[in-house]
Amino acid sequence: MEVLITREIPLIAETLLKEKKFKVTVIRENRPIPRNILIKNVSKINALVSLLSDKIDKEVIDAMPLCKVIANYAVGYNNIDIEYAKSKGIIVTNTPDVLTESTADIALALTLACARRIPEGHEMMKSNGFKGWGPKLLLGIELKGKYFGVIGAGRIGTATAIRAKAFGTKILYYSNHKNEYLESAVGARKVSLPRLLSMSDVISLHLPLTPASYHLLNKENLKLLKPTAILINTARGEIVDEKVLIKMLRNNKIFAAGFDVYENEPNINPDLLKLNNVVLLPHVGSGTVEARNKMAELVAKNVIAVLSGKKPVTPV
Repeated sequence: MEVLITREIPLIAETLLKEKKFKVTVIRENRPIPRNILIKNVSKINALVSLLSDKIDKEVIDAMPLCKVIANYAVGYNNIDIEYAKSKGIIVTNTPDVLTESTADIALALTLACARRIPEGHEMMKSNGFKGWGPKLLLGIELKGKYFGVIGAGRIGTATAIRAKAFGTKILYYSNHKNEYLESAVGARKVSLPRLLSMSDVISLHLPLTPASYHLLNKENLKLLKPTAILINTARGEIVDEKVLIKMLRNNKIFAAGFDVYENEPNINPDLLKLNNVVLLPHVGSGTVEARNKMAELVAKNVIAVLSGKKPVTPV
């Protein structure tokens, strides 16, 4: 059985696969695999370990007739044509649960960085701009008593809300399903999307990217935000109409925004770089040693299960 890993990931994946006597090929370039190279290397493989940066569409799927499983090294899977893979008898898996805590940590880190204007303070110190304490110096926003709105109350949204509650916030959430655990644990209230957007002081996005969630925060919905609101996106950039949001930030229609993901990633809208009321991270939500190792272990276990004729651990 042959397995292709499209980019170097933690060694545990390769080790586990080789223990099962699979032939493992790793593309060891520190960049997304070029499409022509990907297609060239998949004709004989039985399993593909892909990354979010790999577009696994009809053309790629047709190029790998022997493939039985696509194991995505991510919790999201919008880079894969799920339905077409299914029609070809290919199982698609992802890595849920194992990156929940790390991504929730980043959501709160972005929240605090925006609320207390930490990057602005950091830059002031680095540029020797600090001339002494002042009563109006970099005034931020306290979280205690504020409404913290979670859009998408799944694993990561729930973990984020629990963290936010520790700062004394009141939790609102918008979700397709009632989250009884979140309601009992932190007194969260399920509300409509317009109500959440208009009431919340912090809005944190935790939805998968689907046709229904694309530009969910469009011009009409973004207009509902308070001028003192903070928007945090650790989900997918395309959930927000970025151009509209940038215009609002430029005109101080909201207080700040924290980004870990972008609409045209890895390309960043240059207008974002000109704003002081944003915090920008390079998609590091799951960027901890613990999370990335567990993700690598899980993709390997999914591949091993499918190629051994068993059910995958975490099928999409």
